[in-house]
Order: sequence, then C-alpha cells, then structure tokens
Amino acid sequence: MAKKSGGRLVSSAGLVTYYDSEDRRAIHINPTTVMIVAGVVALLTVVMNLLY
Repeated sequence: MAKKSGGRLVSSAGLVTYYDSEDRRAIHINPTTVMIVAGVVALLTVVMNLLY
C-alpha cells in the first residue's frame, strides 16, 4: 500500500480526532464555578420541592 503524502487522516470508520483549540473569543469557565452553580441549582430544586 502506498502512503499518501500531505495531510493527516482525520477520520476512519466513524472515529474522529478532536484537537483542543484555544479560541480567545470563547467563554472560559472555571470547573469549580460549574460545580458550585450545579450544587446551588440542585439545592434550590430540593428546597422548592419541599416547599411546594
């Protein structure tokens, strides 16, 4: 089999290679902040369920 020159194989049999890209325009959220917000939402859900 001959090798193809240039470019990389991006996908094969439905498998796709993803690369991390640092986009300066993207919103960056600290993982700790996400966990705190999720905890607050869960706590509010439990409290609202108990009250109503």
